[in-house]
Amino acid sequence: MRNRLSSLAAVVIGLWLAGSAIAGAQAVLAPPFGLRWGDTPEKLIVWASRHSLDVSISLPGDQPDLRIIRIAPREGKLPGSAAQALEGRFHRGRLFEVAIHYREPDTAADTMEARFNKLKKELAAEYGPLSANQQERSVVNGFATRTASFHREPVKGLLLLLAYSEVHDQLRQTREATFSLLYRNDNLRRNLDNAAGSDGRETGGEQK
Repeated sequence: MRNRLSSLAAVVIGLWLAGSAIAGAQAVLAPPFGLRWGDTPEKLIVWASRHSLDVSISLPGDQPDLRIIRIAPREGKLPGSAAQALEGRFHRGRLFEVAIHYREPDTAADTMEARFNKLKKELAAEYGPLSANQQERSVVNGFATRTASFHREPVKGLLLLLAYSEVHDQLRQTREATFSLLYRNDNLRRNLDNAAGSDGRETGGEQK
């Protein structure tokens, strides 16, 4: 069930990012955990090492400019957070996306949904009302799934996305829920591509 939930969260986020329409606003969206847009992977790895957290690095073969770093404790939560995992995405060696994942298999789905709604209210108070994306429900092979997501774009090209996923095992009568919070800076990603293009490079590595 956990793999199914992880896949659902990734699909919800991926579908929204693929079709999101950019809308302008007036606020600044900074990444969490003291990170800054344009940070290098080393900063995130050093932070994880300082707190004895596990680090996994992914280098997608079909996206040579992308590096994905996932950080999580062996058990429990991230330092100073209610989240269980942090994922940073780096384009041409610079941070442009951060996702925070909340997953507690032993916590009731109703409790996780209440935490999701509490976080949504806190984000709305800080950045303004979040707009609802398409909500979905489906039943496949005895698993009833429900997904919901909300977004805010306080500045054109800066996206905040909150996504909730729930799976109900109808045979065993169990429910499990997770949610994720994503920060994305498309302006930086485009600027890095433009800079690389002006230098005559088709693909990029880390910016020094």
